[in-house]
Amino acid sequence: MRQSDYLDTEFEFILPRGSIDRDNLVHREGVMRLATAKDEILVQQNRKVQENSAYGVLVMLSRTIVRLGSLNYVSPELLENLILLDISYLREYYNRINQQRNVHIPAQCPQCSTQFAVELELAGES
Repeated sequence: MRQSDYLDTEFEFILPRGSIDRDNLVHREGVMRLATAKDEILVQQNRKVQENSAYGVLVMLSRTIVRLGSLNYVSPELLENLILLDISYLREYYNRINQQRNVHIPAQCPQCSTQFAVELELAGES
């Protein structure tokens, strides 16, 4: 995640593997925006989400990803074809920018038992 101030609403990311289009172009670099209450409402109203709540993740991600490579529109159907590594990355990235910003997990030294926090770094980030 790039350095940002409080007013930033869009964040750049790089997928670990990326999406390959019909011309064999790989799309890895993208931009995700912060989610809104309207996004949440529209996700819940989506027919596929009502039939299968797990589909909500794909609909929400498709609403908040404003660019992926040269693609200016990302559909839930496009996201269906990403490998799980990339979907996991996008879910974690979404959670990070919308809820927590920096994610630190507690850790403990196995030799001296000192406790400290380690920043979670997502695969694909540079």
